[in-house]
Amino acid sequence: MAAIRKQDMLRGMQAYDDWCAQARAQLAQIPAENAITVAPKLGRQTMAMAVRYSLHMMELKAPGPGVEVRVAPYGVIKILDGPASDPHNLTPPDVIELDPDVWLRVASGITSWHDEQRAGHISAVGERDDLSALLPLG
Repeated sequence: MAAIRKQDMLRGMQAYDDWCAQARAQLAQIPAENAITVAPKLGRQTMAMAVRYSLHMMELKAPGPGVEVRVAPYGVIKILDGPASDPHNLTPPDVIELDPDVWLRVASGITSWHDEQRAGHISAVGERDDLSALLPLG
């Protein structure tokens, strides 16, 4: 299942751009070491569109069935080569879970994957639990 519907792509791109602009404005007002606290307050629909759009961009960047990236409650994607889901439980061997603001911070480059991991903001199970080579999205 796609992270975002085709007809929502422009709304998603605008929502992601809005989130990034607000995040950068927040970041400019705090010490750099506090970047992991950046969390612009957007409406639920705007936040959903920003997450779904950025997840779609990640799908395009690293297609494959091997790693499931979950950003609850807004979206789930499967990326990277590797073994697909077990046909009995449909969960791939590698699963990564992030909150929406954490995902958007690493996707946009506000913070790094390793900074968020050290802060305990990323739950990852499996051998491919490091997406730092793919982030930020660009």
